Amino acid sequence: MNWTSISNSSFFGKILRLPLRLVPKRAVLPILQGPLRGKKWIAGSGNHGYWLGSYEMDKCVRFAKAVPSGGVVFDLGGNVGYYTLISAFRAGPRGRVFAFEPLPRNLDFLRRHLVLNRIENVTVIDAAVSDRSGTVRFEEDSSTSKGRIGGSGSLEVKSIALDDWLDQGLLPAPDLLKIDIEGAEFLALQGARRMLAAKHPPIFLSTHSGTVHKECLAFLESLAYRVAPLDNRPLERSRDVWASVSFGRA
Repeated sequence: MNWTSISNSSFFGKILRLPLRLVPKRAVLPILQGPLRGKKWIAGSGNHGYWLGSYEMDKCVRFAKAVPSGGVVFDLGGNVGYYTLISAFRAGPRGRVFAFEPLPRNLDFLRRHLVLNRIENVTVIDAAVSDRSGTVRFEEDSSTSKGRIGGSGSLEVKSIALDDWLDQGLLPAPDLLKIDIEGAEFLALQGARRMLAAKHPPIFLSTHSGTVHKECLAFLESLAYRVAPLDNRPLERSRDVWASVSFGRA
């Protein structure tokens, strides 16, 4: 059963989730299903869908299949490490994964998950990805997965434009990007324009507003990308998309 598809506020949802309240937040549990089945996870790092293996299950399965063995993966919005771990195991020991995450709380869990699973092919970069390098204000949210770049944010964090770091030789060109950064997706794409135009790596992209969605689609199409939804919604209404120039389903 996909627990995360059932509303927390519904009667059925409350009954189903009652036993989960008894799980200690510090407990290290095996992930029960999906691409990370059997890997170790800290229960209190996020919602229980992570270790239950139901978190974004269909998307995670498709993402795992897209990770090239021995390839380079950029995880923009590493959060507590779920997609980072998928990338690391699928890329294998010859692959390299770069996880970008600005929030200290998330960074702590991300690094602990890497240690727990003895992962050595991941580089964690404590920064937000944007259209310029420097610093930005960051708005924290009650949900640690929903922090975002914002002028009124209480936290100042380092920002990175991917093109800057690639030009300086600080990063290798990626073979795959996953971008889920709570509304700053268009900024991140702008900051990687040169690399995207030259290398055209496939992209798993989540957008968080209608305006940002339209901007991202127009930007990618201007660089010869073709875009398809990762769900059953029309492209203009979908918020999870797959972009590639050599098109095929992810």
